[in-house]
Amino acid sequence: MIARMALLLSVAVLCLTSAACAPKDEDSGAENPTTSGGDACADPNTVKSDVLTIATDDPAFDPWFSDNDPSNGKGFESAVAYAVAKEMGFDRNAVTWTTEPFNASYQPGPKSFDFDINQISINEKRAQAVTFSDGYYSAAQSIITLKDSPYADATSLADFADATLGAQIGTTSLDAITDTIKTSAQPQVFDDTNLAKNALQNGHIDGIVVDLPTAFYITAVEIPKSTIVGQFQPEAGAQEQFGLLFEKGNPLVNCANQALATLKSTGVLADLEQQWLSEAVDAPRLDS
Repeated sequence: MIARMALLLSVAVLCLTSAACAPKDEDSGAENPTTSGGDACADPNTVKSDVLTIATDDPAFDPWFSDNDPSNGKGFESAVAYAVAKEMGFDRNAVTWTTEPFNASYQPGPKSFDFDINQISINEKRAQAVTFSDGYYSAAQSIITLKDSPYADATSLADFADATLGAQIGTTSLDAITDTIKTSAQPQVFDDTNLAKNALQNGHIDGIVVDLPTAFYITAVEIPKSTIVGQFQPEAGAQEQFGLLFEKGNPLVNCANQALATLKSTGVLADLEQQWLSEAVDAPRLDS
């Protein structure tokens, strides 16, 4: 009996001086906190083990990517992608790029990439099929015409009521023609921006609608005889946001949002915007 009491007393002392007798749930709770963005970064579940696969379209245009080479880190979106990857715990050598057509990126179903970065505007319709990160850029739309066009001196969207405008299929630029500018003529739809630019140069359309930074590059480098008539927001008072696109419900978005928050708070995102998109603030604004 004395020996049994001594044994019980020894166990009690052990419980008081260690965690050996703590309830299992309490012990595991201290060491394994509830899943969060931090956990997603600590043990990211990527499509390829230990590699972050990032998608974008081909061709990839300036000023978002330089020389049609997303992997060189040049251009706003290439630089943002690598900055996000670094904050997520992936160095440059652990990032790989893959091609995903713009229109296919926001279709429902499994994805062969971890996220897509390709000037994809966040909207409710697309968010039914995919998951977006927080926004990394606020984009305005713009209208480009040739310098000798009768629309080159327009000061309002109403001035384009009878114009024939074009844009890439599946883009918010195309939506802006029908929903915001509301031209009487059906917009001309193109598979990519290159085809839209050719149509403008050949006089088949009066103007093209693209995001503002792209417009600066087109008018400065690709079509010197063109001009930016002005910029506008697709909806009055709204700010169109570009977001990283993930497969629907992918928890890795928590890690990406954490990375974007850090890049915003430290000023890195603003510095990259200034470096690559600094001209985008200077275009005149078109009234409704």
